Amino acid sequence: MKIFAQNRKAYHEYFIEETFEAGMVLLGTEVKSIRDGRVNLKEGFVLIKDSEVFLLNCHINPYSHGNRENHDPLRTRKLLLHEKEIRKLIGKAKEKGYTLIPLKVYLKGQLIKLELGIAKGKKQYEKREQIKEREVKREIATEFKNFNS
Repeated sequence: MKIFAQNRKAYHEYFIEETFEAGMVLLGTEVKSIRDGRVNLKEGFVLIKDSEVFLLNCHINPYSHGNRENHDPLRTRKLLLHEKEIRKLIGKAKEKGYTLIPLKVYLKGQLIKLELGIAKGKKQYEKREQIKEREVKREIATEFKNFNS
């Protein structure tokens, strides 16, 4: 599995409760551009409209060797999910505080897939606690490494 883009900011800003794998309806130049790694998920979000799931604000740079038929970088892209998964997403998205965000774009076989997550926003103090925990773990690891040397 080759990962083309990952939304690292999402893991800092949100608690990811559940993830789903979705296919994307893409144009040829978008596929080529994604394979070049020219995709940005940072500002992207997922919207459900009329029992269909769409990816918005995901920036895929125009293909460098494309012509005037190149795609719009910020166009809305439809996501392909099973009906059962869509119903589950609709139920969770209606709950207060939950949002749907793209986590990563990757290659599975010959298909480009998007991993999206049901997320709940973190409070500022929760973010600070997480940073402190990470620093403490890092310090313990270095002390343990120095002790064994």
